Amino acid sequence: MKAAEFKKLDGLDLAQLLAEKKTTPHELMQASIELAKEFDKALNFLCHEQFEESLEIAKSWEQRGAFRGIPFLLKDSGLASRRFPSHVGSVLFKDSTYAVDSHLAERFDKAGFISYARTTVPELCMAPTTEATVYGKVTKNPWDLTRSSGGSSGGAAVAVATGVVPVAHGSDGGGSIRIPAACCGIYGFKASRGVVPMGPLRGEGWGGLAVDGVLSRTVRDTAAAMDEIAGFAPGSPYAAPHFSRSFMDAVQPGARRKLRIGVWRETFGGVTIDPEVSVALEKTVQLCKDLGHEIIDLSIPEFDYASYIKAHTNVLASNIVNSVETKLAATGRTLSKSDLEQAIYTGYEHGKTLSARDYIEAINTFHLVGRLMSGWMQSIDILMTPALCKLPAKLGELSMNRDFWDLRKKVGQYSCFMAIINASGQPAASLPTYWTAEGLPVATQIIGHFGNDDLVLQLSAEIESTNQWRPFHYEYQG
Repeated sequence: MKAAEFKKLDGLDLAQLLAEKKTTPHELMQASIELAKEFDKALNFLCHEQFEESLEIAKSWEQRGAFRGIPFLLKDSGLASRRFPSHVGSVLFKDSTYAVDSHLAERFDKAGFISYARTTVPELCMAPTTEATVYGKVTKNPWDLTRSSGGSSGGAAVAVATGVVPVAHGSDGGGSIRIPAACCGIYGFKASRGVVPMGPLRGEGWGGLAVDGVLSRTVRDTAAAMDEIAGFAPGSPYAAPHFSRSFMDAVQPGARRKLRIGVWRETFGGVTIDPEVSVALEKTVQLCKDLGHEIIDLSIPEFDYASYIKAHTNVLASNIVNSVETKLAATGRTLSKSDLEQAIYTGYEHGKTLSARDYIEAINTFHLVGRLMSGWMQSIDILMTPALCKLPAKLGELSMNRDFWDLRKKVGQYSCFMAIINASGQPAASLPTYWTAEGLPVATQIIGHFGNDDLVLQLSAEIESTNQWRPFHYEYQG
């Protein structure tokens, strides 16, 4: 298969060609690697490449799962894989290796994904941009090379947006799937807490904020992937919600029904919304009206957003301390300022000042958000908000070259509708429904009740079917 044809097809299209013996896993891997080499030169989204080994694996691959044997990329987030080391975006953690595969890596393999590299992230995955110094390069937005691809799954979003792979691994602890999806104009879905297991090396991430998943260009690819990777793993601290239907069933045209969709147009804490973001939201609202859904305008609830930013910051800082000191103990060395970027180093220093009570108060704040969101959404099926509050950030605006508190405040103003959904554990998706006259993507977010992941996917697929999403025929104009 030619690379030009490969990048126009989604994952299930490619899997169908494999099933019909019209191509092979090896041919698909060759095409994907060709594109990866071409686009990575300008956009800088790959790391830990295993091209030759992966081509050999593809040659002898036995087709299985929904995707049968298509190329895939793992995020450089520290997801345990014996094949791929990880930097986790950090000099201190550079080339960390793993003795076991994570449950998720095993499930990706069984789904028919052949991983051949990792994708870039910010240091410890703690920024909404991907500019980590460990890679010696910043990851650029494919639609505007002066702007960020988002983060922390920024490299994954670029790979999907350019057609290098149709689906890629991502994770989301404060918007890290949805933010880069919004920046790069692709589909980003965050599952409910507990749907995708994190073991066996850990049970949760960031006090229950973080979840794993995928980014894709089509909703059906995400639905098929979620069907393959979802489900409780013994020993997990959170039980997976029970779903009465498969995610692929949920995205079929016959599954659609009239929904009550609430809309938030205001922001927490008086955060300013870019006019183009408001235009994108209104266009999506009108689209849902045209589809027959009931739209309910909702005032944003009373909520101490500053207290949430504090809680989120304290939990992240606590995790920095735990990760750094575990690494130092394992290597028998002391920490140098050059080991960490400025924001993470100052986050480490802040974390060391926190007490057990500070951490417990932060977790209690997260749980409070979950109860509040459940109450706020009782009268509706889906909540719709802007995705980001602003257009994709310019490179440098949200980098780690600043104090940790300063970074967290800036993040709170950039993506105020996203991280609260990590606290509540609800499913949410970033939909690429609008593009500016300059060719920048602007996304809208939809949020479901906890455990209603299938309904979020259902509405996503219905909106996608209106052909408001831009065709993904990326050509780099360098």
